[in-house]
Amino acid sequence: MNVCVLGGGVIGVTTAYLLAREGCQVTVVEQHRQVGHETSFANGAQLCYSYVAPLAAPSVFSHLPKWLFDRNAPLRFLPSLDPDQWVWSLKFLLQCTSERSRQSTVELQRLSAYSKQVMDEILSNESIDFDFTQTGKLVIYRDADDFAAARRQVEIQSWSGVVQTVLDARSCVEKEPALQSMEQVLAGGIFTPTEGAGDCYVFTRELARISAAKYGVNFVNGTKLLGLRQEGDRIVAARTSGGDVNADFFVVALGNGSREALAPLGVRLPLLPLKGYSLTLPIGEKHAAPTISVTDVHHKIVYARLGSRLRIAGMVDMTPAGYRDDPRRVELLKAQAQSVMPNAGDFTKAEVWTGFRPATPDSRPVLGCSGVSNLRLNAGHGALGFTLACASARLVVDEICGVPTALDLAPYSLTGRNSRRQYGAVT
Repeated sequence: MNVCVLGGGVIGVTTAYLLAREGCQVTVVEQHRQVGHETSFANGAQLCYSYVAPLAAPSVFSHLPKWLFDRNAPLRFLPSLDPDQWVWSLKFLLQCTSERSRQSTVELQRLSAYSKQVMDEILSNESIDFDFTQTGKLVIYRDADDFAAARRQVEIQSWSGVVQTVLDARSCVEKEPALQSMEQVLAGGIFTPTEGAGDCYVFTRELARISAAKYGVNFVNGTKLLGLRQEGDRIVAARTSGGDVNADFFVVALGNGSREALAPLGVRLPLLPLKGYSLTLPIGEKHAAPTISVTDVHHKIVYARLGSRLRIAGMVDMTPAGYRDDPRRVELLKAQAQSVMPNAGDFTKAEVWTGFRPATPDSRPVLGCSGVSNLRLNAGHGALGFTLACASARLVVDEICGVPTALDLAPYSLTGRNSRRQYGAVT
């Protein structure tokens, strides 16, 4: 079977790799000269399988005034005349009920648990050096009420087998000495030993190399998708700047470009690009960088060590399309990070990156059937692309190959995501 994967980010490359392992002839069409050069390039680097709560939550309503009027808010909304932004925002607010937020959390937890299984299986089969560590994740809290809510969540998650430890401020510093300057303002933290981190771009690049050399995947890089040619209820070719690509199946894994590519077919994806920022610092011998992944809940900033580098990422900007980068946000991220870990690395040599996370209103990716018989979707992972990539790819590949999927695809499909479902145990 010939399959064309549109998009060479971590989602598309992982999909191509698993398809090729099933014996498919795979072609990947990527507009950049190398894979992984958009959202996958310099993201937060954390593999957070136990922390996959949706952005839409009941607490959103109390934060709205700050998001609208405080330029230093970790999540900032900049309104525009773009109707798509307003439609997405309304759908987002409708997801901010306790029932819907819990439903999305359960479904994201199922997907993330499965993603860890698939990632472990890939790493057991392939030798991939992407600065991967599994030293755990520490989430720190400054507000006593937030910390109390986190402790309750630990009790809730314990029934599903998630192992976590509640730490006071002193224990947080003992667990991660890089937080020493924070001890007096910390309410406490939650440590999860099974979480990991790694360089998403390097993982994507190396998996692409293995896919081509070992499994024969054809990467057509530097090639722009011009459209999809449809005959009846099937796609017969992807029209590209390098000519037509014919295949039996097509997978759309274009991230933020997925909505535009599918619109001419009448397929409407509920996606909005959410801008995020990251810094990558060199770590010298004199610097006290963290050895475990850290999330600062107050500022919504994550820290992940990648070999001799430190990745710092945070902020969410709901901005109009084409809105220019805001250097004040970069400086704010840098200042907030230095206030938490002043000696973590050389901030004067920080590499700055801005990326757009393709997000759905409920934070669940859009997977599987598109309404066109031989066109499958794998898009809309938001800030969880690296974490959810392996499960998303496995589910889409199994559906294409006619293999029973490990999870029900309905909660993540275009047609099934809004149907009512019973909550079940997260396995």
